[in-house]
Amino acid sequence: MNLKEFKQAGHWPTLLSAFLYFDVSFMVWVMLGPLSLYITKDLELPVGEKFTIVAIPILSGAVFRIILGSLSDHLGPKLTGILAQLLVILGLAYVFVFGLHSKLEVELLGLLLGIAGASFAVALPQASRWYPPKFQGIVMGIAGAGNMGVVLDSMIVPWLAERFGWQAVFGFLLIPLVLVLLIYAVLVKDAPDKRAPVSLANYAAVLKDPDSWWFMFFYSITFGGFVGLGNALPLYFTNWYHVSGIAAGLMVAVVVFAGSMFRPVGGFLADRIGGIRALQFLFIIVSLSYLAISFMPEGPVAPQQTGGAKVAGWGLMALPPVAWVAVAIFFVGTLALGMGNGSVFQLVPLRFRKEIGVVTGLVGCAGGVGGFFLAKTLGVSWEMQHGFALGFSVFAALPLLGLFGLMVVKKRWRTTWGAVSGAQV
Repeated sequence: MNLKEFKQAGHWPTLLSAFLYFDVSFMVWVMLGPLSLYITKDLELPVGEKFTIVAIPILSGAVFRIILGSLSDHLGPKLTGILAQLLVILGLAYVFVFGLHSKLEVELLGLLLGIAGASFAVALPQASRWYPPKFQGIVMGIAGAGNMGVVLDSMIVPWLAERFGWQAVFGFLLIPLVLVLLIYAVLVKDAPDKRAPVSLANYAAVLKDPDSWWFMFFYSITFGGFVGLGNALPLYFTNWYHVSGIAAGLMVAVVVFAGSMFRPVGGFLADRIGGIRALQFLFIIVSLSYLAISFMPEGPVAPQQTGGAKVAGWGLMALPPVAWVAVAIFFVGTLALGMGNGSVFQLVPLRFRKEIGVVTGLVGCAGGVGGFFLAKTLGVSWEMQHGFALGFSVFAALPLLGLFGLMVVKKRWRTTWGAVSGAQV
């Protein structure tokens, strides 16, 4: 890739701002993952309900992605992004001041956090529209790498909750949100190619195209797996390997770091060898990772000494070896999931260039639905068998179905729209 040509091809302040907006929004969207360890402990909720709570923001984000995608075409991406950020800031400020006192209030918070998750439907098309087809993989990878916000969440939120209490965490998160809102408002510029407002008829037309359903399915596997694990793993590690809240957060940070940082690599790889070929390889890795995790035994119970921790258990330096093996397997799996995200969105703009806002909303929605079902399935698995083997076995099968789907469509894609796209497919 010619770096000078890439810099001249689009508008880098918008690309940077889209990345920052998605980064802090993703951080807020998945904050209930690590924070649920503390909130649900105070509310004395059973494990199954804890998995439901961390799944709600994912499903809410899926729905709001369609809404924000439509608003982005009607009001413009910049104004839509600003309004969405303001709503999230007001919601977090309310919880910081008044707290949460019931399961219902936590669920309502989860619904609000979905607006932050919907930033995907604004930030990615906003960056994409500035760049030609040959740079779509790397551009969408850079903008989408904002999902590294889950890494920051996992590292920082448990430590803040232990030290200052979980309610104070909302106040701390307001700081980066406000700063990024100011940067976004100043630097972002909507692309000159104006889009006609999207109607329900536009969504209906896109949904009649079978390619849109394939992309939605593929993304429900890759992004759904990433965000579902990002939210559910703190609960998994504390219940299956009996680690402390801080240790669970750091373990999750290591795992999701791979998926966040390698999303642009997936886009770059897809630009070079084609998104179809990249996804075929990555789906195999994801399936094998889930399958391996389903056979992992439960870790030993931690000693009773808590050291005053609010969520006690094994510390990071005292983790049993089986827990480190699980981290390594998850690391490989989320690396493939992150690269798969970049690969899917190398293909989407090539196939649906004119309908990118609509399709991004639909595909992003499918990714959120996939993440919701992953987290929810793990909760159901725990309630049924006091373990997670069933849940991970189900999701080991989905990438194999994705692989079959790619075999079905690859010849048609490469000989139709792929042949005239000007990029590797």
